[in-house]
Amino acid sequence: QVQLVESGGGLVQAGGSLRLFCAASKNISSINAMGWYRQAPGKQRELVAAKTRGGITNYANFVKGRITIARDNAKNTVYLQMNSLKPEDTAVYYCNARFRLFNRNYDYWGQGTQVTVSS
Repeated sequence: QVQLVESGGGLVQAGGSLRLFCAASKNISSINAMGWYRQAPGKQRELVAAKTRGGITNYANFVKGRITIARDNAKNTVYLQMNSLKPEDTAVYYCNARFRLFNRNYDYWGQGTQVTVSS
């Protein structure tokens, strides 16, 4: 089990940048995947980016080239660097920790941080 706390969200103009932080309550080096998801009003939660403990990254097509995910195992922190933000990036961004045990995934979520991009 792990607790996740996000920070770094806010209001930014289109074309601007934000860096999101996810602080974990335990060592993340053994967690199979750490990721960021987002949910806009009236829409389903969707993957933004994830990184496995082996270093494999997975980015949603709509953020490729604009967003970078990084894991700092020493600080138990996951970052999401977002550049060239667009109004359609407006959403609540959630940090996710995914454990895998006996071929099953176990997900833990933070409380979310609001990102608002103005046009």
